[in-house]
Amino acid sequence: MRSPSSWIVLKFGGTSVSSLANWRNIAHVVTQRRASGARLLVVHSALSGMTDRLEELLDSARAHERERALAAIEARHRELAEALAIGTSAELEREFAELRAITARSHEGALGDRTRARVLASGELMATDLGARYLGSVGLEVEWADARTLLRAIERPGASAKAALLSATCSFLPEPELEAHLAPRAAVIVTQGFIASDHLGNTVLLGRGGSDTSAAYLAAKLRAQRLEIWTDVPGMFSANPRSTPTARLLRALDYDEAQEIASNGAKVLHPRCILPVRQSRIPLHIYATQTPDLEGTIVSHEGGDAAAQVKAICIRKGITLVALDSPGMWHQVGFLADAFQIFKGHGMSVDLVSTSESNVTISLDPAANTLDGALLAALVADLERLCRVQVIGPCASVSLVGRNIRAILHRLGDAFELFAEQKIYLVTQAANDLNFTFVVDENQGERLVEELHELLIRPVRGGRVLGPTWEQLFARPAASRAARVWWREKRSALLGVLAAADAAYVYDCDTIRSAARALRALPSVARVLYSMKANAHPQVLAALRAAGIEMECVSRGEVERVVDLFPDIERARILYTPNFAARAEYAWALGEGVRVTVDNTFALESWPELFCDREVFVRIDTGAGRGHHQHVRTAGVNSKFGVPVADLDDFARHARHAQARIIGLHAHAGSGIFNVSNWRETAELLAQLAQRFPTARVIDVGGGFGVPEREGEEAVDLQRLDAALAGVHARHRQLEIWIEPGRYLVAAAGVLLARVTQLKMKGDVRYVGIATGMNSLIRPALYGAYHEIVNLTRLDDPAAELVNVVGPICESADILGHDRLLPATSEGDVLLVANAGAYGQVMSSRYNLREPAPEVCI
Repeated sequence: MRSPSSWIVLKFGGTSVSSLANWRNIAHVVTQRRASGARLLVVHSALSGMTDRLEELLDSARAHERERALAAIEARHRELAEALAIGTSAELEREFAELRAITARSHEGALGDRTRARVLASGELMATDLGARYLGSVGLEVEWADARTLLRAIERPGASAKAALLSATCSFLPEPELEAHLAPRAAVIVTQGFIASDHLGNTVLLGRGGSDTSAAYLAAKLRAQRLEIWTDVPGMFSANPRSTPTARLLRALDYDEAQEIASNGAKVLHPRCILPVRQSRIPLHIYATQTPDLEGTIVSHEGGDAAAQVKAICIRKGITLVALDSPGMWHQVGFLADAFQIFKGHGMSVDLVSTSESNVTISLDPAANTLDGALLAALVADLERLCRVQVIGPCASVSLVGRNIRAILHRLGDAFELFAEQKIYLVTQAANDLNFTFVVDENQGERLVEELHELLIRPVRGGRVLGPTWEQLFARPAASRAARVWWREKRSALLGVLAAADAAYVYDCDTIRSAARALRALPSVARVLYSMKANAHPQVLAALRAAGIEMECVSRGEVERVVDLFPDIERARILYTPNFAARAEYAWALGEGVRVTVDNTFALESWPELFCDREVFVRIDTGAGRGHHQHVRTAGVNSKFGVPVADLDDFARHARHAQARIIGLHAHAGSGIFNVSNWRETAELLAQLAQRFPTARVIDVGGGFGVPEREGEEAVDLQRLDAALAGVHARHRQLEIWIEPGRYLVAAAGVLLARVTQLKMKGDVRYVGIATGMNSLIRPALYGAYHEIVNLTRLDDPAAELVNVVGPICESADILGHDRLLPATSEGDVLLVANAGAYGQVMSSRYNLREPAPEVCI
């Protein structure tokens, strides 16, 4: 039996060590652990995003780019030092100076892997200098240690020199010498993750995720009582809680289960860190630094539950499949050995394998392989000497993870039905009976995870393994959640709207005007157009036009509404972007003088006389769709929108033949996007493509700006967006940049109010019925969209029950919210569904001959 030492190893990730608030929590945790008499080894990462910044520094080709990157790296550390009230140290200044010296030499030629390892290691070295000094400043007995003196990489036969430096491994056998080395030192040692040294004393890296692995190595070497991983999520969950709020905390797992979940897409834990603690039977605890009092997950040899049960639904995206077809492989000795030798020769790590008499399909995980076009092409060329080859992707693997899966296959029939309409490329059942995996098109993955989780995990009673949901853990008092939203301030007026009605949409014009002002204030944007399909209510349109927003329409009906409401509007300022509309509709729009967007070469090729001597836009399919659901991703081969980039020369030829002048290029990748790089990349692509059209003067990068739905979600950073677009405009001064948001302008300004009609309990499931449902708001049923729901009548009462909020429509999908924490609710209370100002009433119906909720502006 393992005899534990007095050590506890605590690992803190990049997010955990990047703010004063988190360092206060770390100091509290360290103080608590010291109170038990344990000695502590604190292993921590570089500041969040710092390794990426150092990579950018290394890859910067120009001196001014390197200088800017260095300045940003230094500023980040100085700002944190100031926030921690510890100032910069001589050691930190030496690291800054060494970075400058190394990068100054980079103009002499490409930096080698040894230098790359040293530069990347500086992120951890700088961060731990700050961490050790802060813990000392709050009264703890702390000593800084260089991880390169604690961990020595081992030589791996066959490993390349590059791998030895940038993806090293270490022994994790117990090491009494290390215990003796640390015995006389301070009670709290702070050291680095991610880095070690080789037998020559050179700095080596343990690869991405290496900080978890460093901590596990050190815990095993020190025979630690336990290893604690502190991150931004309080444990492992039954699905990704960011996309599945009903994901359940996994309270206890054994090592194999945790390994399987981590290997199949869970980001909270790196899979490589489990083997060292499993071999030494060291319990591994996972906690959240921001919320240190939550229970977390414990992984141990006693964890988990031997009963057959699905415990997690995992997804890995970016999977590439390689299908090998050859009728001659049947009974052919050595075919697989030859094929796998080719994969090995190209440095490709094989993940999943499915075989038949004439086909072998193999998956390649991007986490383990570099899957660029050139490398894949070379692989395919060699494989084609053996058989026919087809590359399929992007795909996603969706895995049901749990113990004894084979024993419950007969109970998974309903789950398997969810795949009935999907193209399934590969199915595998793990030899260790811990997972059942399907590989499908990537754009189907998230929806399948949601549906499988809803069917297999959400309804299961809580117990030793399955704990509370993410929403339950992070529920906040209504007053806290609503403190900054307009509907709290106007609660009385909203309740008054329902004095004589059972349901209503209510829009706040002040909120609409505020959102419009924010976008109109972006210097890089020449024109903001409102995608009026989001909400076509006359008062909404009037508020936006008064704020200087132009109109973008997708149908004749929308154009006519704009013209009826604003007879004086200049027709050419209306952007009309139809999709698969009839010839007559294009003819009408051109005759009215509105600005028309063409998104299909067919229109120019078949009706050239319509476009003769006309100025038009072209909608481009950039080939990469983005967004929160596949139905709102509007680019890529599975989307019906736009002219593919590969077909643009053909489109230009037909435009010249029709004597049409292309004055604008437009693209829209999807909706619910928060990363500003989407619009920067779109703008850069459109600007490059505009060179094919001498008359082009506008690039329209679309909309799709994400709207925060849950507590803690950050809105799109408009300052960063403006800076990104300004950079593009600076390089292409001849082009104006337009944007055309819809939901961003109106979603938060609208709420759906509905009166509670009935309450019901079925077993452990509580239902709250309201007076309207998917006939008024179909987004939850259609997209799986999340909307915050509160009891407006009892807005300040504490949450008391977990409920499903349902409507009166005769459909099982008529659910507006699963597992919502509400105060004790009664018949007649008014529930409020937030962020309902976009794609709500405009998508409503009279299904079941029930009238949708009417609209009111305040």
